[in-house]
Amino acid sequence: MTELAGLKVLVTRPEGQAQGLMDKLSALGAVPFHFAAIEILEPRDTVGLKNLIGRLATFDWAIFISPNAVARAFGLMHGWGQEWPAQVRIAGIGRGSARELKRFGLTDVLVPLGRFDSESLLALEPMHKVTGQRFVIFRGEGGRELLGDTLETRGAHVEYAECYRRGAPAADVSVLLRVWARLGLDVVTLTSSEGLHHLYNVLGQVGRHWLAKTPLVVVGPRMKEACLVLGLEGPVIVAEGADDEAIIAALVTWRTGENPL
Repeated sequence: MTELAGLKVLVTRPEGQAQGLMDKLSALGAVPFHFAAIEILEPRDTVGLKNLIGRLATFDWAIFISPNAVARAFGLMHGWGQEWPAQVRIAGIGRGSARELKRFGLTDVLVPLGRFDSESLLALEPMHKVTGQRFVIFRGEGGRELLGDTLETRGAHVEYAECYRRGAPAADVSVLLRVWARLGLDVVTLTSSEGLHHLYNVLGQVGRHWLAKTPLVVVGPRMKEACLVLGLEGPVIVAEGADDEAIIAALVTWRTGENPL
């Protein structure tokens, strides 16, 4: 299969989280490059997080916003010697979160079909009849409030378990700039608004000029709007989710000229 033959793709996932996507791209004939546009760091308030996780059994639902939220939450739980309470139902925003939960032995997970975002999860029937139910949302620091606010409007009680934070990249941007200058890049994949802004900030004037002209694959319409605000003029392809499959599907659709955007 060579749908992406010769396509030079910049993958901006954090360190340790890019290889799977890069291997899939290579299998389709693409030429992937990696630059970590974001770094996943420990949360600032581990004491408050530990206290909340200690009360997990008091919740009806736990929602995981991302695979990072799953990995961090269960890593901390195991480190503190705590098991998942079986009576707490679980939901995830996308397939990546569901796969990460399966890695920890949890398979009964509510996940939206089609687009993978808060709006799609909120549209599911179990998220409507929630009066009096208690929800804990595992996320990074400073995440969107839409999910929690909507559930509270529907009568639920919501708390947040902020189990990681996002930081500016620690990678050497000069390596990326040399690759871009020498070989060029055909498309850049970005899976978070923070990653988009961190990449934009570290590229410098010349790198921003290249980024502005390069097609971008992003996750959701909010990221597309953020690209426009930054003055990025190249095509913006919106993937249906942040997982590898959604990113590759968006690239293949765009490459074959079927992208409706």
